[in-house]
Amino acid sequence: MSLKDSYTTGVRQAVVPLAGRLVNGGHVTPNTLTVGGLVLNVATVPLILSGHFIVAAVVLLAAGVCDMLDGAVARLSEQVTPFGAFLDSTSDRLSEGVVYLAIGVWFARQGHFWDLAAVFIALMMSFLVSYTRARAEALGLECKVGLASRPERVVLLIVGLLLARYHVLTVMVWAIAALTTYTVVQRILHVHRRLAGSRRGAAV
Repeated sequence: MSLKDSYTTGVRQAVVPLAGRLVNGGHVTPNTLTVGGLVLNVATVPLILSGHFIVAAVVLLAAGVCDMLDGAVARLSEQVTPFGAFLDSTSDRLSEGVVYLAIGVWFARQGHFWDLAAVFIALMMSFLVSYTRARAEALGLECKVGLASRPERVVLLIVGLLLARYHVLTVMVWAIAALTTYTVVQRILHVHRRLAGSRRGAAV
């Protein structure tokens, strides 16, 4: 098992007890958690724009918890549905977009236009990380390679916001831009190798 698989499994196991309590309570549905996570992400926008980065980090962390719980609650309550998966994926993209938008506006106000460019790169490549996986899965291929999937990006943003006064937010945005670009390239090469292997196997 890879390091990424290990900590992903560990995080999922850690949220199971809380997810179990929510299921037993019977008042929270997976879609409610998904929408709640989106609302919390949107709530970070005025906090970031006003420079309240630590509070924004806490709210973003709460949104991340909702993001982890919706899937766990869906599995435990046997409410896994195609629409739920669609809503979750769409909510994730929108959530990420509004947070990057707020950070980009803040950089622009400070006159940090190179950092604003990094935000655009991070946003574009973050979407492509998800898109390449979705397209690969549509071709019948698993494509989870790379270290810059959404949970890792959220963690980097939270750290950056918590330490924004020390210019760590700038560092984290550039790190996300670099790591997501690398991950997209990894996934393209991964799919190319898998498809080429399938063609060779069919030709034998």
